[in-house]
Amino acid sequence: MIKKILFPVDSSEACAAMAPYVLRAAELFSAQVSLLHVCHPESNNGFELYVRPLQEIAEEHIRIAQESLDSMLSSELPADLYPRLLRCGDAAEQILEEARSGEYDLILMPTHAGRLRRMLLGSTTARVLSDAECPVLTVQYDHITAPRAVQNPTWICALSLSEDSQRVLRAASRAAVQGHAELFIVHVAGEDDSDTVGAEELRRLDELVEAVGCKATVHITRGAVKDAILASAANSAADVIITGRTAASHALARMPHLLFELVRDSPIPVLSV
Repeated sequence: MIKKILFPVDSSEACAAMAPYVLRAAELFSAQVSLLHVCHPESNNGFELYVRPLQEIAEEHIRIAQESLDSMLSSELPADLYPRLLRCGDAAEQILEEARSGEYDLILMPTHAGRLRRMLLGSTTARVLSDAECPVLTVQYDHITAPRAVQNPTWICALSLSEDSQRVLRAASRAAVQGHAELFIVHVAGEDDSDTVGAEELRRLDELVEAVGCKATVHITRGAVKDAILASAANSAADVIITGRTAASHALARMPHLLFELVRDSPIPVLSV
């Protein structure tokens, strides 16, 4: 169950644009949301060290960071309802440590639209995606994207029929039940000239659904994995894509960076578990 959500923030437009998604997630899961800001108190412009002690500089940077955090999204996410947390150090490391020590159930982070999103693999978001112990919900940021106003959400779970598939489907099923969403399963059989769907694949997917005990519609498609998943999401008007985050989940021998490419290019939120 998702009851605690960690929302890493800074002063960027991307984080400001995330406020509607944070509110939607809090309402959807009836969850508590905490805002986390990571500062670097040792950072300086070089000249400061000639006129002020390092400790004094660090203390001022922490004070300014705290004041900035207290004012971030104060109207959308008031501090009395959405606690503020301040940590110092490397952004990814501090996000991961807070998620672990605070026993959070979900990390919610933005990605970036356009050219900047091509740098995702080297970003804080990528490190959190790689190493987080809890699910991570990533949302594309641009100036016009906003959560859909939906009454009956539709979520799709991308399964690879790997040893990790049952865990992924169970997590997707629980999240869909909690979020009152209709769940679809999409399995990409790979690029093939054949129009027939493998009976063995369908049988294994049906067995997975039965083993997990979930209600889900199964769909098998063919083609390049990422493109087929995005096409299935578009065809079903999905609101969220759910996928695994381990090597076994993604069959990395075939698609080394599937998760990162999916997060980079998806126009809808991606929940990686």
